[in-house]
Amino acid sequence: MRIEAAKRVELVFSLFDANGNGVIDSGDFDLMTDRVLEAATASDDDAKAAIRAAFRRYWTTLATELDANGDGVITVDEFRPFVLDPERFGPTITEFAQALSALGDPNGDGLIERPLFVSLMTAIGFEEANIHALFDAFEPDAQDRITVATWAAGIEDYYAPDMAGIPGDRLVAAQAV
Repeated sequence: MRIEAAKRVELVFSLFDANGNGVIDSGDFDLMTDRVLEAATASDDDAKAAIRAAFRRYWTTLATELDANGDGVITVDEFRPFVLDPERFGPTITEFAQALSALGDPNGDGLIERPLFVSLMTAIGFEEANIHALFDAFEPDAQDRITVATWAAGIEDYYAPDMAGIPGDRLVAAQAV
């Protein structure tokens, strides 16, 4: 695994531990889902149902694949070596990427405006300066929008263990405010 991917893993674990108790459990995914849905007020019920299902599948996949001792929680040691395994998590990541990026496009025009992108990413727990750096790396158009496809691909790249120098690396680097 590339060092960039390892840094992404550490950040993802800290974000998934939404209640900050040092482990990931189903309650963390409920909390994160609620935060994201709160930020997605303009999205329709289908988009909200899709992200709820994607978060639920994400937790189920993690629990099935990584909860080595069956205690209902994922420790950082259980999480770290396996989460970037495309064989195990690829379909789950794809579903999540599609659902989250679609949530950012409530009017269905295929474009995501910066304010909603920032709101959704903040709800997940990323730092605002890093969110803006990521959005800029996606090369927004003159109206400060990116495509749904660009964001979905960026999410999938984020979870690829062999990727480096990707826009998503801006989420783990400290950015000047």
